Amino acid sequence: MKLRIIMLCAILFSAAAIVLSQEPPARPAEPPAQPAQPQAEPAEPQEPPMAQHPPRSPEGPPPGQPPPGQPMPQHAPRPGQPNGPGQPPPRAPEPPDPIAQNLFPPEMVMQHRQEIGLTDEQHTAIRQELRKASTRFNELQWQMEDEMETMNKLTKAAAVDEQKVMAELDKILNIEREVKRTQLLVSVRIKNKLTAEQQAKLQELHHKPPQR
Repeated sequence: MKLRIIMLCAILFSAAAIVLSQEPPARPAEPPAQPAQPQAEPAEPQEPPMAQHPPRSPEGPPPGQPPPGQPMPQHAPRPGQPNGPGQPPPRAPEPPDPIAQNLFPPEMVMQHRQEIGLTDEQHTAIRQELRKASTRFNELQWQMEDEMETMNKLTKAAAVDEQKVMAELDKILNIEREVKRTQLLVSVRIKNKLTAEQQAKLQELHHKPPQR
């Protein structure tokens, strides 16, 4: 019995040896082949581009032109020479108005009433003068509108009557004259209600430059 068992084991071992001898030996797994990368050639150093400068004249800039980087100077016209093209001739300074220098506008007096020490009596009297002048100005304005409408009708006709137009013009000029007369009269009356000290203070304030 033991002999049979030994023989069966020997047969099994021999069969296993035969099977193992027929199978090819297993090869170790090889890593996947990587594609060959071309070797980068060393980059050649690039030279910086040359800055292009305009050729300079050895004699310097042309006459009348400033060096590079400086603005062109603006030359003012010399005395006795005419102005540039398109420029009007300089105006002569206007002579000072003697009335404006010696009188004071009503709004200026009321604006600086605390600085010049305007009393209540003076304030009331000046307001009365301004009220009278305002009423007179309104009347003159209405008259002016009526006369201008009449002038418009006279000049609109196909045949203009010269005598009537000139007479209407005189009326309009008389109204303008009355307006200026009223303006001057109210300024004179306001000045007469001020003391000498108040007038001097107003002159000082009148010639004082405005504050910024």
